[in-house]
Amino acid sequence: MTTPELPTQYAPADVETPSYERWVAAGYFGADPGSGREPYSIVLPPPNVTGSLHVGHALDHSVQDALSRRARMRGFETLWLPGMDHAGIATQNVVERELAKEGLSRHDLGREAFVERVWQWKEESGGRILGQMTKLGDGVDWSRERFTMDERLSRSVQTIFKRLFDDGLIYRANRIINWCPRCLTALSDIEVEHSDDDGELVSIRYGEGDTEIVVATTRAETMLGDTAVAVHPSDERYAHLVGREVELPLTGRMIPVVADDHVDPAFGTGAVKVTPAHDPNDFEISRRHDLPALPVMDERGVITAPGPFQGLDRFEARPAVVAALRAEGRIVAEKRPYVHAVGHCSRCKTVVEPRLSLQWFVNVAPLAKAAGDAVRDGRTRIHPPELAKRYFDWVDDMHDWCISRQLWWGHRIPVWYGPNDEAVCVGPDETPPDGFVQDPDVLDTWFSSGLWPFSTLGWPEETADLKRFYPTSVLVTGYDILFFWVARMMMFGLYAMDGQPPFRTVALHGMVRDQFGKKMSKSFGNVVDPLDWIERFGADATRFTLLRGANPGSDVAISEDWAAGSRNFCNKIWNATRFALMNGAVSTGLPDERTPADRWILSRLQSVIELVDTAFEDFEFAKISDALYHFAWDEVCDWYLELAKIQIAAGGPVADNTKRVLGHVLDALLRLLHPLVPFVTEELWRALTGKESLVIAPWPAGDTSLSDKAAEAEIDSLQDLVTEVRRFRSDQGLKPGQRVAAHLSLSGTALAAHETAIRTLLRLDAPTDSFTATAKLAVGGVTVEIDTAGAIDVAAERKRLEKDLAVARKEQAQVTGKLGNAQFMAKAPEDVVSKVRARAAQAEEDIARLEAQLAALPA
Repeated sequence: MTTPELPTQYAPADVETPSYERWVAAGYFGADPGSGREPYSIVLPPPNVTGSLHVGHALDHSVQDALSRRARMRGFETLWLPGMDHAGIATQNVVERELAKEGLSRHDLGREAFVERVWQWKEESGGRILGQMTKLGDGVDWSRERFTMDERLSRSVQTIFKRLFDDGLIYRANRIINWCPRCLTALSDIEVEHSDDDGELVSIRYGEGDTEIVVATTRAETMLGDTAVAVHPSDERYAHLVGREVELPLTGRMIPVVADDHVDPAFGTGAVKVTPAHDPNDFEISRRHDLPALPVMDERGVITAPGPFQGLDRFEARPAVVAALRAEGRIVAEKRPYVHAVGHCSRCKTVVEPRLSLQWFVNVAPLAKAAGDAVRDGRTRIHPPELAKRYFDWVDDMHDWCISRQLWWGHRIPVWYGPNDEAVCVGPDETPPDGFVQDPDVLDTWFSSGLWPFSTLGWPEETADLKRFYPTSVLVTGYDILFFWVARMMMFGLYAMDGQPPFRTVALHGMVRDQFGKKMSKSFGNVVDPLDWIERFGADATRFTLLRGANPGSDVAISEDWAAGSRNFCNKIWNATRFALMNGAVSTGLPDERTPADRWILSRLQSVIELVDTAFEDFEFAKISDALYHFAWDEVCDWYLELAKIQIAAGGPVADNTKRVLGHVLDALLRLLHPLVPFVTEELWRALTGKESLVIAPWPAGDTSLSDKAAEAEIDSLQDLVTEVRRFRSDQGLKPGQRVAAHLSLSGTALAAHETAIRTLLRLDAPTDSFTATAKLAVGGVTVEIDTAGAIDVAAERKRLEKDLAVARKEQAQVTGKLGNAQFMAKAPEDVVSKVRARAAQAEEDIARLEAQLAALPA
């Protein structure tokens, strides 16, 4: 076989795109449900059609790609299914902004034409992230790409809505929901972002005389809709008021005082205003006490209550109401600023308004119980296990889910209304009665994405994909959406698939942060663009940087310096393989005859394979990356390659055998690294082996017969000796490449057979008749004597050592003085004292070392 010649440097841009195109063209990522092989499947959490690849995606995708590539190499029929979410609010906002540039609104177009316009935008501008995924190297099955608004997935949505409706698990009711006055739609919990904002806390006196009671609020304008005051049943301060009425200021209305366990008597005055139409907790109080709900704002946050505030925006009404209360002497206290958590629409940043609204809901109680049971009985495993508690906290106390949205883009609710308030839910193969009108709302985006693990496989049809790849093997996602998305998929999957959960394992990773652990934010200026890193450092370096920090459930810290280090690692592997090829390394099987160095590296390889296999099962990508990094750099490159050079230079059978061992080790190393850094390993492996592709190469199998503790101990001794002598040489002032004569006392030791290697690695010549030892070192039973005469400038070396010794003695005097200062010792924190003690110990060690080096210098 002709050995291919690799370029002197690795250029990611020259390798990545051609490699990816070749993989896709060859169909390596396609899955065959009829193959008969054991299935392994992952459904990609669908990114928004409006989105671009951000660093969180890059981590998520790198983990999934590593899992699916390894599974494919292990012989599983592997499916990694891609797709996108239609992102109802986000996409509608994008297209409405485009229309606004033309001086139009969606209402000018009408619903049907607007939806057509959104589809047009999707085809022309949406889905950029799919192209960006190819740059990262995502090995997804593009033939199965899905979109939540596709005809087949829309059929899935309509089918499950109909089933839930018929089973009494979907209903329509007036409830408090999150409302965006700008987007004019209900919002899911995940679409609300909370931040600590400056506001005000105003204490207001209700009633007069013996009915006087004080309540506090951050939203004074909502008092116009109060229908009660609530106190705790055991609060004796207000026992005389329970059941009586007090006057609501500014309105003249009389409202009751009710006793409710929800009230915390220790918070504030122990009395709270009850505004059922504008607060979720107040709404629940109203239901328990049969209180009326009085809306005082419209959908845009404008006051509708008759009187002087009618027509004012909510934020205009707030100071106006406070001023009117102040004028009546009703203000007891005012606190500004008062920092409190405020919800904002994640899309437009408008302050969210709790609002009583007629909406569609899912009765989650039985579904959530099933989702909890599936984890408790082991059908689904949450990893790391300690995060299961968060999951249970959510599913065990889940509130009914508002699924309707007041949008035009999305899956329209399949309920039709006729005369006399008749309502008919229409399935995918059914026709609504003549004259009936469809509900104008669409479903929450999370409703359709909750079906993702089975709708993408063809449900409700009994497809070959569904039978073969459901339940999926693992869901990889961030812990931050464990509650919102994972719980919904669990509920729907168990319901639709007769108790089969959508995935066997939920593998949770953390958020990506900067090197100091700070959350990435545009305001902090620390946001990393993975596409920029891919362009500058390469896709492999970007992936490796993310994976090297990825521990299950823990946040991932990254920095540009670490990305540069990952690029250097890829270059190191490139150079090592290039050197091996230039020196005749071949991957044609192991020879029977092997040197101790050969047996050592093969034994170490077995340990690494075992570690990597175990860590993959536990999703410990930081451990996998670290183990492979150190094996490749420290053991293969720094030690075995150097020893192999010596063995190859010896010629004969030893050289031929070394080339086969070196080829075998690099072959296995590249296969182990491939799931993490697919591009550089593919290029190198094909050059080394001459075979088709690493994507379809078998995963390295462990071979316990190659474990050799004796060889490991022997080479460990050699490493210890070489490391100590190198340090000793440096202490003697010898340059790394400088050759000197030395006498080695190796006879009778395990290293006797390694004298050639030791002398080569340490640049030590055999002693001549004129040899005179000027320095001596004993390491593990081996004595090394060196003749430095003429090799160093003794006067200059003495001057350098004396200068360093003076610095060390000065440091010792300073820290000894501090430790002897009673005032310092009494006042300094323990960690400061510990650091000073460590400095004292280091100074003492440096002094002893430098004095010994001076004593060893020739006179």
